Amino acid sequence: MPAESFPNLIAALPLPTIFIGLDDRVLASNSPAEVILGTDLAGRHYITALRQPTLIEAIAKARDQSEPEISRFTGRDGDQDTVYRVHVARAGDIIVLSFEDQTDAANIGQMRREFVANVSHELRTPLTALMGFIETLGGAARNDPEARDRFLRIMEAEASRMTRLVDDLLSLSRVEEDERVRPRDYVDLAALLSSVIKGLEPQVQASGVTVILENNGSGELIPGDAGQLVQVFTNLIENGIKYGAAGGQVTVVLHGRAHHPRLRGDGVQICVADTGEGIAEHHIARLTERFYRVDNHRSRQVGGTGLGLAIVKHIVSRHRGRLTIESTLGEGTKASVFLPIEGLS
Repeated sequence: MPAESFPNLIAALPLPTIFIGLDDRVLASNSPAEVILGTDLAGRHYITALRQPTLIEAIAKARDQSEPEISRFTGRDGDQDTVYRVHVARAGDIIVLSFEDQTDAANIGQMRREFVANVSHELRTPLTALMGFIETLGGAARNDPEARDRFLRIMEAEASRMTRLVDDLLSLSRVEEDERVRPRDYVDLAALLSSVIKGLEPQVQASGVTVILENNGSGELIPGDAGQLVQVFTNLIENGIKYGAAGGQVTVVLHGRAHHPRLRGDGVQICVADTGEGIAEHHIARLTERFYRVDNHRSRQVGGTGLGLAIVKHIVSRHRGRLTIESTLGEGTKASVFLPIEGLS
């Protein structure tokens, strides 16, 4: 193949590709490859162009044998690490390197590993406590009614905590499965919010927090899954009750139909605001991450699993809505849910 044909041939290839001659010099590279490795690669020794030992070793092997090699190349795209699967093969007097972007797959794999580690950690603590109490009840506390009753209450609390965690994990899994399916029913938000608040009355009375509903809408119906929206507002109002100041107030405001830039169209806004101690700004962006907690000890004390806001985020996403959280230390926190109105006049 004439050398002058390399630029046209390599430019037509969709994947980042490099041609290396048997003299170990780069013959040509296409634009996607130059995005990864920089420009002016032609004529350079491949070692100075690539600088990663595993890939350099794969090139040396491919040059000396007919079998292709698979290697890995890591790079940077701004603040993000990038990962490429590199196919290295000899074609006559040319060694061809093609780069396949595996960054998304690597990120998903990392998320799965972190998820498994988090679930294991969350279950290990109550399980360890249960095993310890069972051992104690079978030994030293066997004939101590007072200790037995106290340990059984703690065991019940730990078992309930594991049950809540498993329930939230199953709920998150179901929500993720349905996220791409648009809701087909219509929901009366005012009635739904009233029902949610009524269902939380025992918690409201126990906490000493007042919950107020302000309906500024005009009976708007929105496309939605009623069961999932109950989950959203139960979680947000519960958070206000749990983390709001004792004797404080949680205000739920349903705003009427309006144009919202966040939705790029008409929709409704539901705000849930508490008068608690607030959340530091650096925590806000991470609140919807799985298992992220601002205060681990307090969250566990009030029964939090660290999954509630992750579930809220996925449900709101399924409804093509938006979730925002604002907070000021010492003044409280406000969560706003924006939901679109479609097909209604």
